[in-house]
Amino acid sequence: MGLAQSHRGPDGSRCVVAADGGATLGMNTLLIVDSTAALGPYVDDDSGLLLTFNGQVYNYRRQAAAWDIPLAAGETDAHLVLRAWAKFGPSCLDGLDGMYALAIYDTKIGKLFLARDRLGEKPLYWRLDGGRLAFASEVTTLTGYGPAPLVIRPEMVAIETPVGVDTPFQGIQLLAPATLLTFDVDTGSLEQRTFWRLEDLEPWRGDYRSALAEYSVTLAEQVPLRAPDGDFALLLSGGLDSSMLAYLMRPPVCVTVRYPGQDRLDESEIAATIARDIGAELVVIEPDIADFVAALPHIVTALDYPMGNASTFSEYMAYKAVADRGIRVVVGGIGPDEFLMGYIRHAIALFGPDAVLSAGLDAYRPLAAKLLYAAGERPDPVEAVTKLILRGPDPEERIRELVADALCRAGGDLARALTLVDLSTAWRPLVMTSDKLASAFAIERRSPYLARALVEFAYRLPSDYKICEPVASKRILRDAAMALGLPRKVWDTRDKLGFASPVPTWLTGPLASWTDAHIHAALTDVPIGMRQLLESGLKSDGRFDRTRTQALMAAAWYSGQKERAAA
Repeated sequence: MGLAQSHRGPDGSRCVVAADGGATLGMNTLLIVDSTAALGPYVDDDSGLLLTFNGQVYNYRRQAAAWDIPLAAGETDAHLVLRAWAKFGPSCLDGLDGMYALAIYDTKIGKLFLARDRLGEKPLYWRLDGGRLAFASEVTTLTGYGPAPLVIRPEMVAIETPVGVDTPFQGIQLLAPATLLTFDVDTGSLEQRTFWRLEDLEPWRGDYRSALAEYSVTLAEQVPLRAPDGDFALLLSGGLDSSMLAYLMRPPVCVTVRYPGQDRLDESEIAATIARDIGAELVVIEPDIADFVAALPHIVTALDYPMGNASTFSEYMAYKAVADRGIRVVVGGIGPDEFLMGYIRHAIALFGPDAVLSAGLDAYRPLAAKLLYAAGERPDPVEAVTKLILRGPDPEERIRELVADALCRAGGDLARALTLVDLSTAWRPLVMTSDKLASAFAIERRSPYLARALVEFAYRLPSDYKICEPVASKRILRDAAMALGLPRKVWDTRDKLGFASPVPTWLTGPLASWTDAHIHAALTDVPIGMRQLLESGLKSDGRFDRTRTQALMAAAWYSGQKERAAA
């Protein structure tokens, strides 16, 4: 099984059988912290614990000191986790700040523990067959472990992704973020518990000035901790989030993407200015249609199953360029949009469509039109948010139920509810696309804004500390950039572009016939649940509609599944 995902850890693959024979753990190692470190899995001779580990614990040195756990030369965060578990058990998870998916087998009690980081940056899939539990970082690794029939969830049509712990394969689940799974190898019993919840946090009661001071200090402290000791690259779009990281982390290499003839998507000029300011090399990538056609099979394979976002192709090409330079760590700006109301749908939900359009954001009229009602009428928040995130029908109202649950858990605070909605829907493909595409090139992706202290503080803030008018999202992050003395070009940007690509335009233009042929080929025997998704891709609602892109990726994925089954 480990060899099936060896690209994630090209420095060595190893399997270790527990002393009692109750478990076999495998690990593909990507050496980041110490190039001379021993390969995992790791064994603690005193306790008999066996650990396999994927990710980084950024505060491991600090926690080693706090917990009085010695670390020898060449030992890493994995050794800290192993000894902390031996000393404190699963409660040590509360002290770990980072991204990780881990498995620990305890020979003394015959139990296997699986755990995943708070925000699900690192994937961890599992399946239980005949009293035996198998797990892996990639779902396709587990499809080779036993039968796993396709199950097309209705959410894949409604919002382009499975939700919760579902996957498109029967019997294979994704371990939820911030979850600890305990499996008794003797009895076959299994239990899960959540060890962290945003909604348990108390709202911030201080004034804006004190909030800004604390947030600015936390940014300056936490973000640099995510920089590795060696070379790394920053995905620099030129927007607020990545530009802030550039000045706080001072990466030696910045990577940006532009598309010739697509001026609206070109932020390379400001990226070049920032790179000069910090003395970094700027790598400018200019993908074209031929690159997309050539890359699609690898993208689909790397993602395991259809998912993605507006920047998937750009991100893939950026990772490829980084890998070509021999760099193993990439940093990106995921987080502020979800926690500080950075999306236009947030502004529409909070201020209403008329206010957003009146603020000059006419390009978002199709989205705003979902909530345009007669004068004096406004839908209830659950209905409004559901309409804003749906990309297809929701016949079982599962998405509406997710939205209603988020609003309830947020105590009626709409901004906090919008964050919880994002974490339950669009977040999963966002973070997993980044991890899976980077891992396909043996690169570790880091997201500094997901530091525990930052996300908890941001979530607690009142709505107007995050956004006070439709065109002023991420208010406290902008003001923090000012307070930290960053240049005006960083905090005075408004229009969010990110690494958006012209792929939707290509698929209705020069690649229209090619796209139709791929979709029609898959439609010949596609499962009923998937038919609607593919058929929706045979038409387009505009240049920026990505339904056709999603349908193409689904068609390519399904064709690949048939080929795997026939092999």
